[in-house]
Amino acid sequence: MTGPLTEVLDGQREADLQRAARALLKEPLLTADGPHSDAFRLVRRHAAELREWFERNVGWTLRTDAEAARLRKTPGTLTDATHAARETGRAALPFTRRRYVLLCLTLAALERGESQVALGRLAEQVVLAAADPELVATGITFTLERRDERLDLAAVVRLLLRLGVLRRVAGDEEAYVSGSGDVLYDVRRRVLAGMPAVRRGPSLIEAQDFEERLVEMTAQTALDSDELRFRAIRWKLTRVLLDNPVLYYDDLTDDELAYLTRQRGFITARISEVTGLVAEVRAEGIAMVDPLDDLTDVRMPEQGTHGHITLLLAGHLARADGPVQPAQLASLVRELAVEHGGFWSKSAREPGSETELVEQALQKLVALGLALRTERGVLPRPALARYAVGDPVVREPTRAPSAAPPGMTAKDER
Repeated sequence: MTGPLTEVLDGQREADLQRAARALLKEPLLTADGPHSDAFRLVRRHAAELREWFERNVGWTLRTDAEAARLRKTPGTLTDATHAARETGRAALPFTRRRYVLLCLTLAALERGESQVALGRLAEQVVLAAADPELVATGITFTLERRDERLDLAAVVRLLLRLGVLRRVAGDEEAYVSGSGDVLYDVRRRVLAGMPAVRRGPSLIEAQDFEERLVEMTAQTALDSDELRFRAIRWKLTRVLLDNPVLYYDDLTDDELAYLTRQRGFITARISEVTGLVAEVRAEGIAMVDPLDDLTDVRMPEQGTHGHITLLLAGHLARADGPVQPAQLASLVRELAVEHGGFWSKSAREPGSETELVEQALQKLVALGLALRTERGVLPRPALARYAVGDPVVREPTRAPSAAPPGMTAKDER
């Protein structure tokens, strides 16, 4: 039977499926009693369709049970370090390499431990694991005797609390950091078991180089047929379009570019169908624009002092016809403070703050695919042209599919 009611129900089902897919892209680990419990129930309702779509189009597996939903994502670009895990709270500082090592040691200790653990006891287990000679040889050590090291452990624990791996029973992390108390947690073992998102366990990897280990942990089965090779290319392109602000043709291999030229319409249509993202195709690349403006961890433009400075530097870089040194940008910020300082925070107007302000702006521009750090300086990327004020500098693309129209603009955020 067909009719208006059927059309309404079909439209509601498609809208719910999109909401569920978007929820997993934003939070690949959802729990039944976590802050996104409504999204978890939606994912459970559409688990079969979502599992099939992600496996077929991206090569990501989706595991769901009564307690959690885990989308095991493999990024399209393994070497992109611009979207780190962040602290909770107002500061929201990105995780450093030390904190990532501490996170791995903490997960290993929890895996071997009981269903409940005190933070002090967990710290002892982490210190013991950190004494491994191979880890010490890398220059990373943990004694947790210093306050900054205890702060690092507290940040890791708070991340695991947010993800639902731990549930606080009693106490407070601040008391542990100050040395005046302890904290007790329930360990949610089913959620903990879903944390790894690799195809091969790290203990099975023989490579020593960091990049080589990443490749081996995420490698597909032997690509010994054209069908498997084309599937691997399709997965990579779809991952980049879902995860990255911009896909640049210059970043692709010849085989990847040739495949994208033939299959661009199919790939972008499939993404739009399940996520609601809209393809913006230009001469230098493709951006999947988000009309709902919430599939992003880095925003631009943004309000506040840092957002204003980033936008001003973006406009300057967009007009540059070559690499720009960070020192030049710091000098520019000092000049801009004379004109705009009345709208900035007091700390941003203090002498010597320019270097940090420039670094924060560059981190955002690089994360959004708008700029590139090189040994020669900071280079603007084509998508930055939309922030240019005045006559833009026209750069000829070095590679592009013949069907792409001229003039690249990228979405502000996703």
